[in-house]
Amino acid sequence: MVARQVRRAFKYRFYPTDAQAVELSRTFGCVRKVYNLALQARAEAWTLRRERVDYNATSALLTGWKKTEDLAYLTEVSSVPLQQVLRHLQGAFTNFFAKRAGYPRFKSKRGSRASAEYTSSAFRFRDGRLSLAKMVDPLAIVWSRPLPQGATPSTVTVSRDPAGRWFVSMLCEDIPALLPSVTTAVGIDAGITSLVTLSTGEKITNPRHERQDRRRLAKA
Repeated sequence: MVARQVRRAFKYRFYPTDAQAVELSRTFGCVRKVYNLALQARAEAWTLRRERVDYNATSALLTGWKKTEDLAYLTEVSSVPLQQVLRHLQGAFTNFFAKRAGYPRFKSKRGSRASAEYTSSAFRFRDGRLSLAKMVDPLAIVWSRPLPQGATPSTVTVSRDPAGRWFVSMLCEDIPALLPSVTTAVGIDAGITSLVTLSTGEKITNPRHERQDRRRLAKA
């Protein structure tokens, strides 16, 4: 069997500088604003004129929004995450019309995931250092596991969870290592006094996690 190449996302935690945190927070807000504006434009076009607006049309609208006084701040962040969110909205509508998903919803500041996606034109990855557009310093990433040998990210997604922790996810091409084939088989039987009993006679002890944490569980 020949291993085939797959696309895998590798997620890491990072600690932004104050300047990076401000820039990313601004980008998250702009991404959310553009998504909501594009969704509203598409909904109004269909309601008023029965017209379907696609990605190209919303991209042209984005160019116009940047030239208005109220939305001129959209030019202060990288344009790539703004274009990417329009592509994601197009994908959401494609799934909706194919009856694979519900109608896209507007994003709220509190209820939506704070994230921004960068393609290769908006970041630089060299010698294990990742730098995003509009930023001087690379991100301080905690490399909890290495990327595949020789892998270069095709897209990078930066996010912040409700607890204020920052994460970066890198999409890379990878060839998973094949496990050696085996010819033996082992039967497993769920036990009462033990967790499981194997056909080889080995018994796995029940760790009884629930009993150990019962007091904490009752308090929670």
